[in-house]
Amino acid sequence: MKLTIELVPRTSWYNNVRSNVSDERWNELRTHSYNKAKFCCEICDETGEDQGFDHKVECHEIWEYDEYKHVQRLAGLIALCPLCHKTKHVGLAQLNGEEDLVIRQLMKVNDMDESQAIGYILNSLRIWNERSVFEWNVDISWLEKNGDSLTDLLSKMNKFRKK
Repeated sequence: MKLTIELVPRTSWYNNVRSNVSDERWNELRTHSYNKAKFCCEICDETGEDQGFDHKVECHEIWEYDEYKHVQRLAGLIALCPLCHKTKHVGLAQLNGEEDLVIRQLMKVNDMDESQAIGYILNSLRIWNERSVFEWNVDISWLEKNGDSLTDLLSKMNKFRKK
């Protein structure tokens, strides 16, 4: 599947990269993500503007879960169009009345029929419920390993643009 659902456990809500770095640092990280993807979704190759939104892409945090140690580990950042990003966070999309958008995006990107898309959403929600029982240790050490190289790259890009 190209487009997957990634629901953050309830016990980890609001404990993310953005809440652990300064606004300036978050802007650097997301700008790097957008530039790396050439302002197109890294999953479906569309932009938000193609989909009727006023912006092209959004930055999404990719998490891996150690189910035994209960560690939620940052694995990277990715640029997504708004519809793929809504799909990643289907629970929020449901709260906002946007579940139909998510179903259509899953069907389109993954070549699914409606029953497959709904089944996949239900299974993702089951996993989310199971994970939400536990307290998770959030590990953002990926930023330490990759953050300096991102900052260096952004600095070089900015110098190049000024020339």
